[in-house]
Amino acid sequence: MRLVVARCSVEYEGRLGARLPPAQRLILLKADGSIAVHADTKAYKPLNWMSPPCTIREEPGAIVATNPGGERLAIELHEVLLDHAVTLGDDPGLAKDGVEAELQELIAARVRALRDDLRLVRREYPTDIGPVDLLCRDGDGHAVVIEVKRIGEIAGVEQLLRYQERLDLDTSLAPTSGLLVATRIKPQARVFAESRGVECIEVDLAGLRADAPPDLQLF
Repeated sequence: MRLVVARCSVEYEGRLGARLPPAQRLILLKADGSIAVHADTKAYKPLNWMSPPCTIREEPGAIVATNPGGERLAIELHEVLLDHAVTLGDDPGLAKDGVEAELQELIAARVRALRDDLRLVRREYPTDIGPVDLLCRDGDGHAVVIEVKRIGEIAGVEQLLRYQERLDLDTSLAPTSGLLVATRIKPQARVFAESRGVECIEVDLAGLRADAPPDLQLF
């Protein structure tokens, strides 16, 4: 990972145009080929970014990223305050808490409790940004990406959408559909999910533990 702190301005050209005027910002260039521009606000969300696959090249006083879709992110470096690279190595991935791990295991054993036409392909299906909880196929053979959470929040929906974006690059899986499963899904997360075509299902953990009939496991 390379970290560049610089006074910079940013121009984005793509589906929409966007510009960031000169200011001090953090630029992250990761080994997966992504680039992101951060301010000292907005928590973990970048002001602008380019996801892989993209091509990043350095020019005198600038870093330019382009992708196959014709999008272009140009960062003009007015003053570089820090330029540091570090090798992080392989990451073991996110360790789920006990409830989420148990939920995933229980649901994997009875995915038809979610929908009658689902069949499990694999648990922890690997992607280059982390493993998908459950990858299934529906009755028509379409890939269904399932993210399991104890509490369904907007961050969980965003995570699921990122997995779908990566898997949709695989022609044997695209186009995928998304399914968020949790013991409780917050109203804001449900609205956001449905606006992005993600189905939401709440499950009863006690019912799953008791191996209740499918029609009693969901509510």
